Amino acid sequence: MQGIIINDQCSGCGVCVQVCPFSALSVDQNTARVNENCQLCGVCIQACPEQAIALPTLDSKIKKDMSDYQGVWIFAEQKNSHPLAVTYELIGEGRKIADALKEPLTVVLFGYELSEAVEAIARCETDRVIVMEDEKLASYHDEYYAHALTGLVNKYQPAVLLMGGTTNGRSLAPRVAVRLGTGLTADCTELEVDLERHCLLQTQPAMGGNIMATIVCQYQRPQMATVRPKVFSRVNPGPEIRAEIVHESMDLALLPVKLKQIERVEEHLDSIPIDEADIVVTGGRGLGSKENYHKVEELAHLLGGAAGASRAVVDEGWAPYARQVGQTGRTVSPKVYIACGVSGAVQHLIGMRSAETIIAINKNPDAPIFQIADYGFIGDVNEILSELIKDLKKR
Repeated sequence: MQGIIINDQCSGCGVCVQVCPFSALSVDQNTARVNENCQLCGVCIQACPEQAIALPTLDSKIKKDMSDYQGVWIFAEQKNSHPLAVTYELIGEGRKIADALKEPLTVVLFGYELSEAVEAIARCETDRVIVMEDEKLASYHDEYYAHALTGLVNKYQPAVLLMGGTTNGRSLAPRVAVRLGTGLTADCTELEVDLERHCLLQTQPAMGGNIMATIVCQYQRPQMATVRPKVFSRVNPGPEIRAEIVHESMDLALLPVKLKQIERVEEHLDSIPIDEADIVVTGGRGLGSKENYHKVEELAHLLGGAAGASRAVVDEGWAPYARQVGQTGRTVSPKVYIACGVSGAVQHLIGMRSAETIIAINKNPDAPIFQIADYGFIGDVNEILSELIKDLKKR
C-alpha cells in the first residue's frame, strides 16, 4: 500500500518531498507522486500545507476475507526424525490459543520416515497432524521447506501460524511470511488472545530488551510468530492417538532451487547444552576474571549441570557464545538456576526467569537479580563459590 495524493488539493509545493525519509515522493506536472518506497509513516501528511495526502483505508473485501482463515497451526521442527522440545512447548501454548478462539489446533511436520514422530505428536492434545514426507525434506532446506509450507497455508488458510525461534525457525518464518504477504513477530516470550478482535497478542522484547512490546497483526492472515524455546512449559504425549493424521504431498523435484546441501556435520559438545540441563550455573561480570569463571564451570560439573554465562562474560572472551543466557543468547528453564556475579539486567532475565528455582550470589544487595531470586546470598561471589566447591568435594 502507498499514500494517496488528493490531486484537487495538491499545489505541487514539494514540502512532502523534502520531509519524506524514504525518498518515496516526487513532483510531476505540479502534482505530488508516490512511489513504491512509501512506508506509510505519515510524516508527509503532517507536513502538507494543503492537506492533500492521506493514508489508504482498508476496504470491506479485505475485512471480509478474514473469516476465511480458521485454526491455529504449529510448525513442528524435527531433527533426525525426532521432534524438537520446542514443538511440545508450542503444542501446549497452541492448545490454549485454539481453545480461546474455539478453533482447531493443527501440527505440521516435514521430514522423511516420520512414523514415530507423527505418532508421538498425534498423542498430544492436538486435533490434526499434517505430514509431508519426502527425501528432500529429511533435513532442513530453506527453499524446499518455505515452498512446501507456503503451499499448505494457501490451501488450508490457518488464522495463526507459530514456529520455534530456533536457527531454522528464524530462517524459515520470514521466507514464508513474505510469500504470504503477512506480518511476523519474532522471538515472542508471551502470547495471548484478544477475543474482541479475534487477534493474537504477540509480546516480544524491544529496544534492547528495555521494554516489552505487544504486536497485533489485525488486517492480514495468518498471524505469524516465532517463539523462543523454553519460554512455555512442554506437554508430553498421552497414551493414545488423539489427532487426525493427514498426509500431503508436493512435487518438490520441479522446484528450481539455488541451494544444494553438500554435507551435514554434527556438532559434538564437551558438556550438556545449557538449554537441556536441569541445573545451570551462570557466571557474570562480577566474577572479575576468566580464571574465576573456571569456578563456575567446576561447580556446574560437580552438580551434574551446565555452565552458563552472561553477555558480558562472553564479550570478555571468558566463555563461548553457546553458553550465553539472555535475550541475545539462549533461553533456559532448568530446575535450578544459580546466578554467580550476575547483576540481573532485563536482557539477561528474559533468558532465565522461567527457571523453577533461582539462586543468586552477588555482593550488591540492590542487584535486580534478587528481585526474582528464590534464594539470595550477599557476599563475595568468588569466596562463596570456593566454599561451595570445597564442601561438594568433601561429600
